[in-house]
Amino acid sequence: MAEKQAVMEIASVREAIEWQARHAEEAGMPNTARVVRGLLPVVDGDTTVGLRMANWHGLTLRDAMPLRIHGGLHHLLLTGEDKRLEPVYAGLTTDQGQVDDIVVALVEKYDHQLLAWLDGPPQTNEAGRSASLLAGLLWLGERVPPRFELLEIGASAGINTMMHRFRFDLGGVLRGPPDSPVQLTPEWRGDPPPETNIQIASIRGCDTAPIDLADPAEALRLKSYVWPEARGRMSRVDAAARLAQESPPEVVRMDAMEFVRSALAEPQEEGTTRGLFHSIVWQYLPDFQQEAIENAMAEAGAAASETRALAWLTLETNRETFRHELYARYWPGGEEPVPLGHAHPHGEWVEWLGK
Repeated sequence: MAEKQAVMEIASVREAIEWQARHAEEAGMPNTARVVRGLLPVVDGDTTVGLRMANWHGLTLRDAMPLRIHGGLHHLLLTGEDKRLEPVYAGLTTDQGQVDDIVVALVEKYDHQLLAWLDGPPQTNEAGRSASLLAGLLWLGERVPPRFELLEIGASAGINTMMHRFRFDLGGVLRGPPDSPVQLTPEWRGDPPPETNIQIASIRGCDTAPIDLADPAEALRLKSYVWPEARGRMSRVDAAARLAQESPPEVVRMDAMEFVRSALAEPQEEGTTRGLFHSIVWQYLPDFQQEAIENAMAEAGAAASETRALAWLTLETNRETFRHELYARYWPGGEEPVPLGHAHPHGEWVEWLGK
């Protein structure tokens, strides 16, 4: 536990950049890893971006600082403003020294423009993660009322709050409208999840800086945070944008702690399960928010009943193993986290452990 905490608390800028590059490699994204490593000489330079990175206040890894600036670099390519990274992301330029030169040159030319990307955390909304989350809901549906009122923290553009409008094939378990533009068929490892009939009665989320997916400029910004090799992710953002244009997701501008407290204080309908879920979000929350949410859920769990249940579903990164782990808790009766599976960070595969 101490070693895991040490990883999460990395404050060294250079160490955080190297950790993020290795994480990209572990996820099968070597070209992204090279661009992230290209930030190392930027830190040693005299650009405004480099100086701000070198003197970063806070925990660089928890703040995802390397991914902030990487999003800005990718945005230059997506907008067509500068295409020098195109051969790097295509895997044609693989020499790290050459990549370093390109990244440094881009930062020098677009110094002021890129600086603004350091102001906020990356938005890593990914529809593919909802495959694990839905499987978790199917598992929970055997233990709590299968009619869910769902809450998501760190919802970004609210893509996963539209999961009830996606089509899923979870190891042969089919759910969702067959004609959905978002079709999720991850490689399924292990037994299929339960074939429970669940109902998502409502689903809403919060984010401190929500993205309007129906706005093409905002959607492009969201795609800038997608690692470029993941072309399937790009197409899923486009498909989710079509759903958002038809009917926008419900995402409020609010921090996670206040959102959870407020939602838990609302009346709960008889025969429903109020469920909190999040994916690749927890690591970015400050300790006091994590503690406040844990306390609020424990208090609400103590008051839960068989007909007004509470659940907590998480898909988060184990920063020691690089695994993305799915856990579920429910009240009354299942207060301790139950491991349900591991998953690719972008939903390419799911290894199901649930029983």
